[in-house]
Amino acid sequence: MSQLTSSRRVGLQLQQRAATALRMTKPRAAFATPTVARSLATVSRQTTPKRVTLVNPHGMAARAKMSTLSTNAAGIQPEVRTLKNVGVREIILNRPKKFNALNLNMVKLMTPEIQAWEKSDLAKIILLKSCGGKAFCAGGDVKSNVSLFLFSWKKIREEEYVSEGYGICILLFYIAVVDLAAEGKTKEAIEFFEKEYQLDHFIGTLETPFVSIMDGITMGGGVGLSVHAPFRIATENTLFAMPETGIGFLPDVGGSFFLSRLDGQLGTYLGLTGKRLSASDVFYAGIATHYVPSSRIPALEARLSEIENPTHEVINTAIEEFSAEMDQEPVFSLGGDIRSAIDRCFKYDTVEEIVASLEKEETEWAEETLKLLKSMSPTALKVTLQQIRTGASLSLAQAFKMEYHLVQKFLEGHDFAEGVNSQLAKPRKKASWQPSALSDVNNAKLKQEYFDSPSPLRLELLNRKDFKLYPHRKYMLPSEDDVKRVVTGETADVGIYALSHDEIVQYFLRDRNGKQGVKAKVLDVLKRKTHFIEKDESKSLKWIY
Repeated sequence: MSQLTSSRRVGLQLQQRAATALRMTKPRAAFATPTVARSLATVSRQTTPKRVTLVNPHGMAARAKMSTLSTNAAGIQPEVRTLKNVGVREIILNRPKKFNALNLNMVKLMTPEIQAWEKSDLAKIILLKSCGGKAFCAGGDVKSNVSLFLFSWKKIREEEYVSEGYGICILLFYIAVVDLAAEGKTKEAIEFFEKEYQLDHFIGTLETPFVSIMDGITMGGGVGLSVHAPFRIATENTLFAMPETGIGFLPDVGGSFFLSRLDGQLGTYLGLTGKRLSASDVFYAGIATHYVPSSRIPALEARLSEIENPTHEVINTAIEEFSAEMDQEPVFSLGGDIRSAIDRCFKYDTVEEIVASLEKEETEWAEETLKLLKSMSPTALKVTLQQIRTGASLSLAQAFKMEYHLVQKFLEGHDFAEGVNSQLAKPRKKASWQPSALSDVNNAKLKQEYFDSPSPLRLELLNRKDFKLYPHRKYMLPSEDDVKRVVTGETADVGIYALSHDEIVQYFLRDRNGKQGVKAKVLDVLKRKTHFIEKDESKSLKWIY
């Protein structure tokens, strides 16, 4: 194979791509176990999803290699590559040695491209992915300050930082921001946040279907580029975290919006603790809409390019064809008793009450959680909790504007700079938070300083579109609130009679067109949130409030 000419290799690749595309015209049963195939066939007959129309896969494969951003004359690869693949417009994050970390240049490259595609009749789907490596996008990386050059990639223990939940590029980005703020260059320090938030909001409000393939470490900037999109694909390589409270900061990029809309108190728990989720956990938590094995991603991309009229409904059906068989995957690690404990302990509106509740649990999970919280900045914890509680009633645009305001407040404070510098110190030191204890952070004063007092700069977004609930949430697993409405009879089409466990599961399988993971999710919710009531020799389910 090493003796083949370059053109020969390209020819073979195109043949393989075309053959793959042809194979993808077969039904999902080719991937499924017999049991799953029969189940999906039954649901298919009940729901009859829209038919996916295919174009010539040979032509598709030949055109897929066209790029609008090519290698420059010096042979340097661009940080963002874009490809035209029939009606699909692909954005490829292209900094594998730096964990595909987002920088201001990348944001400025992506924004006009996506704006143009939104207006184009030829761009049917926008797809975001990385060029490979361990990360999809592990945060932000700005080299706008000379301080960055004091740190070499070889000197910083990349694996150690990633394993502890801190993307090294996130830290490199933050040290630049901290230094600019210390020099009084607030506008320059905040520019990246401004442009990033504008792009994140624009992606979340696109009319053109947007698919994000989160195949690898997804933190910070990578979360912002993905989590507000209608289709968010996790793989077995996905590692999600919002670890900002550990460096004296807040979970931004719209975290106040999406964390507050996860089931129960799950978002509060993730935002305060920075807990990492991997693989199928990202899907069950509601952060991803689909879970697809990485080995199926190339075939999925080929299938998406073949769709002639790619509505959101048709795209959802196409992605689901490649989804993993979730009955063969591990159960949600934060489900069951742990999930009940999360709701029980994190339902309070002060961090002090949350800590007191955890101390009463006397479980290994509670001990681990307390250890995490006690290592975080007390100020960041209290701001984050207030941020998430406030975000629950805000629109997406309002959430981004609040976070832009809060970022400016953090740049004026002590803990953000302290948290970043303590992580980059060699040997690493324990952060010296000011104040150092939760009891020393006055709640009323904090609210006045961080939330009520004005900041010098305001965020202007790229469009006026907005919403308070994700418009495409029906492509996710059913939420806990969805299940509650069926159990209580609030959903219009469930009838007047109480439903059994099996009937509720079947309802959601029909409603979600046989979506993988529905059964496990619904059963977990029913086990935690309902109990049977016997009356006149009959049993009915009652929701536990």
